[in-house]
Amino acid sequence: MKKLIIASTSTLHGGAYLEYLLPTLEVHFKDCKSLLFVPYARPGGISHDDYTKRVAETFATINISVKGLHEFDNPEQAVADAEAIFTGGGNTFLLVTQLYQNNVMTAIKKAVENGTPYLGSSAGSNITGLTMQTTNDMPIIYPPSFNTLGLVPFNLNPHYLDPIEGSTHMGETRETRINEFHKINPQPVLGLREGSWLEVHGDKITLKGDLQARLFRQGKEAEELETGTDLSDLK
Repeated sequence: MKKLIIASTSTLHGGAYLEYLLPTLEVHFKDCKSLLFVPYARPGGISHDDYTKRVAETFATINISVKGLHEFDNPEQAVADAEAIFTGGGNTFLLVTQLYQNNVMTAIKKAVENGTPYLGSSAGSNITGLTMQTTNDMPIIYPPSFNTLGLVPFNLNPHYLDPIEGSTHMGETRETRINEFHKINPQPVLGLREGSWLEVHGDKITLKGDLQARLFRQGKEAEELETGTDLSDLK
C-alpha cells in the first residue's frame, strides 16, 4: 500500500527544517529506523553531503538515521533496500535529470508502490505527480523527460502563491502560468500553499495542513479546497 507525505515546503517562515511536519512524520515513519535521502535537487547549490547532513540532524530528533543516495555504488539497490525514502527540495530540473541518469526514477516508483514510506518536499513533491511541468523552478539543466513518478494522478504546484492585493507587479501570477499549462495539457494541477501537504494511503489522498489548496482543471474555474478534502477521485 502506498504511503506518502507530499509537502509544499520543508520550512515555514520562522521555523526550523521540517519542524512543522515532525509530529506527522513520527507517525508516517513509525516503523522505520533508517531513511534514504535523495539530495539531488541541491537547493542553492548545496553539496550532496551538506544537504544530507542537514536532513540527518533533523531526523535524529525522531530517532531515524539517514544516508544519502549519492553514498551508494548501486543507487537502484539502495532504493530497493530502503526502509523509507525522502526526496528533498531544490531545483526540479536538476532532480529529475539526476533521477534518470542514476536509473532510480522507476526504482523509487516501484518501491513506493510496494509500500516503502515516502516523503517529498517542494521538488520532491513535484515528482510525485504525472509530470514536472508545473514546477516553479528555472530550467538550469535539460532532463531526459518531464515524466515523473505518477504516484498521484495529477500535477503539483508546491509553494503556490496568491496574487498580492494592491501589488503593482505586472508579471504573470501562478494562476496565469497554470492556465497556460492547461491550454495544452489536460491533467489537473493542485496548488499547495506553504504549510499544506497531502497524505496518501493506498488510493486515498487527503489534503492536510491549516490552509486551503487551489485546484485547477482544464476548462473550469479554479476551486478552493478545504483542509481535509478527499482528492482520491481527482483525475
